[in-house]
Amino acid sequence: MWQKITAVSARLCCTAPSSGSLERFLGILIENHAGAFPLWLAPVQMVVMSITEAQVDYANEVATSLRKHGFRVEVDLRNEKIGYKIREHSLQKLPYQIIVGDKEKADGLVAVRARGEDLGQLTLDAFVARLLAEMPEA
Repeated sequence: MWQKITAVSARLCCTAPSSGSLERFLGILIENHAGAFPLWLAPVQMVVMSITEAQVDYANEVATSLRKHGFRVEVDLRNEKIGYKIREHSLQKLPYQIIVGDKEKADGLVAVRARGEDLGQLTLDAFVARLLAEMPEA
């Protein structure tokens, strides 16, 4: 009798692994965060937006610097109103939005928004330090 139970159990163990567990895990993760992933998990961690075409070079320079630190950055250089760009990227639930205008370019700063909260102007080094502090230890 013991041999029959072992044989049946062995067969059940062979067929027990469920397929799709990764998909279920990702579904639960997305649902729990409501699409607003933490910085370390977000596919796009931040977007750099220029107010006018005069800041395109500075926006690209900021994005390049952030990419060198290993962050996933997009650049929005479209000729749209800045309010429209902020609204659009807020709906995408990006962790950070970086806005550069003439004042930021002249002072070497970045204006930072974190999911709707205005963090004000920071130096790029101070912002990178904040981001690195937010990332989990590897």
